[in-house]
Amino acid sequence: MSHAGLAPICEACLCAINSQTMPLCGRCGEALDMDSGRLAGQFAAQLPEEGLLCSPCRMAPPEFTRAVAYAEYRDELREMIHLLKYERMRAMAGPLGRMLAESILRFEASAARDLVVVAVPLFEGKRRQRSYNQSALLADAAIAELRRMRPKWRLRREPDLLRRVRDTESQFALTPRGRRRNMQGAFAVKADAMPLGCEILLIDDIYTTGATARECAKVLRRAGAAKVWVATLARAQTPRVAMWESSGMVAPQGFG
Repeated sequence: MSHAGLAPICEACLCAINSQTMPLCGRCGEALDMDSGRLAGQFAAQLPEEGLLCSPCRMAPPEFTRAVAYAEYRDELREMIHLLKYERMRAMAGPLGRMLAESILRFEASAARDLVVVAVPLFEGKRRQRSYNQSALLADAAIAELRRMRPKWRLRREPDLLRRVRDTESQFALTPRGRRRNMQGAFAVKADAMPLGCEILLIDDIYTTGATARECAKVLRRAGAAKVWVATLARAQTPRVAMWESSGMVAPQGFG
């Protein structure tokens, strides 16, 4: 039994959370369909450096360099995130942050040795209501784990660099287009706080359509960041992938 403060987590639940194995977009981490997987095998030599891309990333490339997530947003991981986010079980950030650290390690070969870490901020009124920002807790836990695992990787969190300047509507019931509109103008970089030419590691709990990550990356790049890397704990994949899994179909391997 692994204990996260007042919320005991059994090893079976932790072990049930597996990293994603389906082929993923090399930019945003969206699950690719089976035809895309077959095409990747046929034209591997012609693929861009980041690998096969999903349609949204080909048509409108995001301003972040790459987004990764530890696992799909479902089952045990979904429940653990809900405990942290809505049930005020702050201690859940410990085991979840260790999972997030594992996903961040995927940037080790590509990202700078000095990274400025930014958690996606909550609007101040919502943060006061919740009493904390779950993304900030996850970022701190992940940094602590990475300092133990990779002591030479310099990760510095800047809690006030990115601010949410507008209270946005809940994304839950919005369409992808509605989510993008909802995020427009929602974030701002604190004046003179951005180290010009730095690389940013942007942390959030869940990546759904990418509207939040895209908007944050756009604001950070325009403020002077050289690159933005996005790491989330969970990735909410498309209904198509859920359909494959429920029907017992296996997505092709090798392009994750």
